[in-house]
Amino acid sequence: MLKIKNLHASVEGKEILKGINLEVNPGEVHAIMGPNGSGKSTLASVIAGNEDFEVTDGTIELEGEELNELAPEERAHQGVFLSFQYPVEIPGVTVTNFMKTAINETRKARGLEEMPANEMLKKIREKSELLEIDRKFLSRSLNEGFSGGEKKRNEIFQMAMMEPKLAILDETDSGLDIDALKVVANGVNRLKTPQNATIVITHYQRLLDYIVPDHVHVLLNGKIVKSGGKELALELEEKGYDWIKQEAAV
Repeated sequence: MLKIKNLHASVEGKEILKGINLEVNPGEVHAIMGPNGSGKSTLASVIAGNEDFEVTDGTIELEGEELNELAPEERAHQGVFLSFQYPVEIPGVTVTNFMKTAINETRKARGLEEMPANEMLKKIREKSELLEIDRKFLSRSLNEGFSGGEKKRNEIFQMAMMEPKLAILDETDSGLDIDALKVVANGVNRLKTPQNATIVITHYQRLLDYIVPDHVHVLLNGKIVKSGGKELALELEEKGYDWIKQEAAV
């Protein structure tokens, strides 16, 4: 699904990613953990095509097609979805209208007709029920006045509607209480299929109690320095990152 080879990326001349290698297969959930400033959010942004970051070496491939030269919206049309750590507010644009536009733009890019209105409404109804989203919520301006939990739930609703091949969740758990965390995690788990894949970027093991990863990777100083199964996340929770830093320094 996703193949990253020797990825180097910098911002304003400062190198942040220093040779990332990562492979994600369909049906898998990968968790990326690491201390602050290790490059986790940069990696998410670079995969999604954020133009603030310059890729200086390496390749990113989705299903064998290189993404390096594609704009963010082209990557989205290919099936890449990024859930933001801090979603932006768009006053005057309702959640429903935003979703209709996003879906139809992607369909247009794939040479398809716009989704019929009745089909769109049915899909909105199904996905909002799946994520326990109140119907009134859908007529509000996108993220305007939303609580932290509402913003994150809305991001997962967008993911449910877009049905991406690769979903990247950048610290979706930050600022969530346990109830909101469970709703978000439940939505992610229900959307998992053998045809899609998810990368979860998180500081905390608690999210991984609810979204169980197949693989856990530790990012440190712009490199993946250790990979393992879900037990690695528990070890990090217990011991912190100092032992990883010592291992990496040897």
